[in-house]
Amino acid sequence: MKSFFKQFSDSAKELKSIKCLAVTGLFVAISMIIEGFAIDIGFAKLNFAFLAIAVIGMLFGPSVAFLAGLACDIVGYIAHPDGGFLPAYVLVAGVQGVIYGICLYRKFGRTDAKILCIRATAARLLDVIIINLIVNTALNMHYGFIPAESFGVAIASRTLKNVIELAADLPLLFLLLPLCLTAYKRTSTGRASVQPKAEI
Repeated sequence: MKSFFKQFSDSAKELKSIKCLAVTGLFVAISMIIEGFAIDIGFAKLNFAFLAIAVIGMLFGPSVAFLAGLACDIVGYIAHPDGGFLPAYVLVAGVQGVIYGICLYRKFGRTDAKILCIRATAARLLDVIIINLIVNTALNMHYGFIPAESFGVAIASRTLKNVIELAADLPLLFLLLPLCLTAYKRTSTGRASVQPKAEI
């Protein structure tokens, strides 16, 4: 339990680094660009903006990813306003960052492909189940976007949508995360922020 909370304090210390702030800002901007190129396939909308938050969580941990999630949602609304601005959804975006930070921060090195796949899959599944299916559906019902009697139907339709999206999401995570980790470590001097320590 101590190590669980320690990763939050270690992550918060990353904010003292100019490199952390610069890279985080870069990926927040990348998230906004990706958001603008969401693919609508009729019954589902493929949006890969979460990839930027996953990378931030992997490199800098849950505290930084939480702030980045908040920033992505706020800046995303400003860049692509759609409906009213609701703070609850901003908080949910921050929690999404925490999920990726907890699952991916300092958990694998360059060659730990198996651990990478396991943890990336776990992070994406937790994001989908907790955020997309449960929390967002409940918020949509709370704010009247869907009627209460349609909650079960909404869960079922969102489940089908997210299962389809996972088929595209996971391969991208498996490809992008090791590339970004390797690139970041190569540009780091002295101690690397991400340690090649494998934990399952």
